[in-house]
Amino acid sequence: GLLLLTAACAREQPPAPARSPATRPWILLVTLDTTRADAIGPGAVGVETPAFDALARRGLVFRQAYATVPETLPAHASMLTGLYPAGHGVHENARHVAEGHPLAAERLRAAGYRTEAVVSSFVLARRFGLARGFDAYDDELPAGQAERTARETTERALARLARPAEQPLFLWVHYYDPHHPYTPPEPYRSRYAAHPYLGEVAAMDEQLGRLVQAFEQRAPGPVAVVVAGDHGEGLGDHGETLHGLLAYQSTMRVPLLLAGPGVAPGASDTPVSARHVFHTLLDWAGLEAADSLRHPRPEVVLGEAMKPFLSYGWQPQTLAVEGRLKAISAGTLELYDVQADPGETRDLSASESLSLAARKTLREYPLPSLAAPAARETLGEEERRQLASLGYVSAGAAPVVREDAPRPADMTALFGVLDRASGLFVEERYAEVAPLLERILARDPGNLDAVLRLATARSALGQERQALAAFQRARVLAPDSQDVRAYLGLHHVRARRWDAAAPLLERVVAESPERLPALEGLALVREAQGRPAEALELRQRAYALRTPTGAECAHVGLLAMAVRQTPVALEWLERARALQGPAFRHELELGVLYLAARRYEEARQALDRVPPGGPERAMLLFKRAQVSVLLHEPDQAARVEAARRGADATTRELIAHERLFQGAARP
Repeated sequence: GLLLLTAACAREQPPAPARSPATRPWILLVTLDTTRADAIGPGAVGVETPAFDALARRGLVFRQAYATVPETLPAHASMLTGLYPAGHGVHENARHVAEGHPLAAERLRAAGYRTEAVVSSFVLARRFGLARGFDAYDDELPAGQAERTARETTERALARLARPAEQPLFLWVHYYDPHHPYTPPEPYRSRYAAHPYLGEVAAMDEQLGRLVQAFEQRAPGPVAVVVAGDHGEGLGDHGETLHGLLAYQSTMRVPLLLAGPGVAPGASDTPVSARHVFHTLLDWAGLEAADSLRHPRPEVVLGEAMKPFLSYGWQPQTLAVEGRLKAISAGTLELYDVQADPGETRDLSASESLSLAARKTLREYPLPSLAAPAARETLGEEERRQLASLGYVSAGAAPVVREDAPRPADMTALFGVLDRASGLFVEERYAEVAPLLERILARDPGNLDAVLRLATARSALGQERQALAAFQRARVLAPDSQDVRAYLGLHHVRARRWDAAAPLLERVVAESPERLPALEGLALVREAQGRPAEALELRQRAYALRTPTGAECAHVGLLAMAVRQTPVALEWLERARALQGPAFRHELELGVLYLAARRYEEARQALDRVPPGGPERAMLLFKRAQVSVLLHEPDQAARVEAARRGADATTRELIAHERLFQGAARP
């Protein structure tokens, strides 16, 4: 049951004999994003992939290899932990791999390997938890972009290979290219004009060849290579254009091959899970041999596709593969002979069945919790836009669990509308998204995410009556939903109904302290209520969760200054100045704070950077005169006199009582 799922189905096998560092191979792991098993390798139709084919001729190809989940982050989490998503807890993108689950890189580094990674998409950025254990984790993307090409990634990897190596190397390289939109470079764009997806696969294969050749030339001894797809692409099969929503072969079956020590060339039809990449890496490093793909054993291979469940409250989808049979459970059970019927066109559930043990394992597969805030609620605006630019937009609300929840396979007519609506919502194109959300709700009236997005769109458009009607609909669907409270609270913030917003957002923040929109909304409420100390604390909490802009840093600095927290104010205004450069407009405040902190030379420099003719000229002259006296500048008397001549009502009173000026003679 649960133990079987979360403990990586370990079997009792003798540990591999320890190898000396001199004989341990250099290990190259290459993961191919969004790559169908039938789009690469010797059996691919309509595309040439010579680099993969060359590895296949001297390696072991698995013709029935399965992703654990058809999304990038959780699929990679499985390959690097050896666990199903039910074990590592990441069921969708934009989550975080918990530190309690050791990663392959951590194990290999502890065993004496140098560990390096080069990834090609923001989906695998270090903030999501897979960088642990890597001596170097290159997730730096071109400015303003959320991905980079296979050629760019290969160049970064080759630069790493050029460095001196005193330890055996484990290098993970992730290619993202076959991901939508399909824009292959030339000559592949022209060569595959009718099938640009295949053009991207072919272009990626060329870079795979460059990488493997350089890796093998650089290694001083034996080399081990794993090439694995993270998930496939629908391309219209079963009504799915992209991936993540269904559990059919087009997105769940992946390319997987091994080449290296102890691997006999050939092909295997034994179903295997891509999670065993983890065990294979440990095996090659001489750590442990259990569950290594070098010696695959028959097992029930499991998988899931939970995005429709987590986003819309549709039926959760799990799959089990045993021999030639594959079952998909989603409210009802489908059963296919995937070797005789790879397109899954004939449902055999009425005439055949999996073994009793396999059915039990499938039935007991743990479902993900719906209690946590949706993934997008823990991200900043820029991070949400980066994911959206890649086609990944998480739901904004935990769904309502419904007994009559639809099967994802019965909802394919909505897939395109849902994708379009999600993208428009993130882009804040509310007038365009509202009618799409109405279409979704006509077909799926229990979809809480769509109701709340519709309410938000109406709110942003100033359509108060329609917005409140949508919020009331949401409350009927989910009377105790934190998401409904959060969205309604933010609606009141938008309308400046501070007292209505406060109790809603207070409760949300108490329940989910890391829910960014609620934190930031409550901070606005506290400022409007004249409670700057609380607003300051809330903004500091929010910016510990996301990177603030220069203007936001300046705002925090001014809040801290208002409540006389000088060190805090200085820290945030200095951050703002570093980020904003010449656009920074708070040199006067910075000078005042340096003066309060008795950092007189820095105060002088800051005040001298203030443009002389601004509206706060009187205060500038007064503060600059104070600094001049404290620094014993030769022109201090002239500065005091200038402050007196340029005084306004506020500074005239201050000057009259300033003891520093009493000894400063008039020039």
